[in-house]
Formats: sequence, structure tokens, C-alpha cells
Amino acid sequence: MADSEIDATEASPCQSCGACCSYSENWPRFTVEDDAQLELIPAQFVNTRQSGMRCDGDRCSALSGRVGEATRCEVYAARPEVCRTCLPGDAECAMARRRHGLPLIPSAQPV
Repeated sequence: MADSEIDATEASPCQSCGACCSYSENWPRFTVEDDAQLELIPAQFVNTRQSGMRCDGDRCSALSGRVGEATRCEVYAARPEVCRTCLPGDAECAMARRRHGLPLIPSAQPV
């Protein structure tokens, strides 16, 4: 397999979803980030209040692709903490997927 290919069994379900990034203009907010972390996010993706990510309607401006098909975060490495804590199959994921009419993802069970 080429380096640019992703094995479907290892791909994150987030890469074919994006529902949490298209749920609410108030969701991608800044909470515990310090100034150094926030400076890593390009200004065009930060809202005018500098309280969170800029959104186009309910969709985070850093989300590219089509929700439910193929998506990616343009600032993944510097994404806000609220984005880092939303995990495939958790309550927030389920809420966002329901809103977009997507099937729920079973949450990972502790081993």
C-alpha cells in the first residue's frame, strides 16, 4: 500500500463524517487553550469575537469535504480542545450524527 493510501480498517470514522463539525456555530469554541495554542490556528478560521472557530452557518470553516461522505479538518493539529474531546461514538458524536441523519457509531469499549 502506498504511503498516501489509508487502510479502510484503520481509517477514522470521522474522515467519512464531519457531523460534529457541522452541528452548531457555538460548538467549536475555545475553552482551555492558551495564547500559544490559539496562535497556531490561522486567523481566517477564528471568529470575530476570538471565542471559537469561525462558522458558515452551523459548519466550522475549517471543515472541508462533504458531511457523511468524506471530510477533513484543515487545522487538525491545532484544533480546539472541544474538538479533541469529541470521540467517535460518544454522546456528542451521536447527537451530531442524529442531526445529520447518519447511523450511530458504536462507542469503543474499554479493554
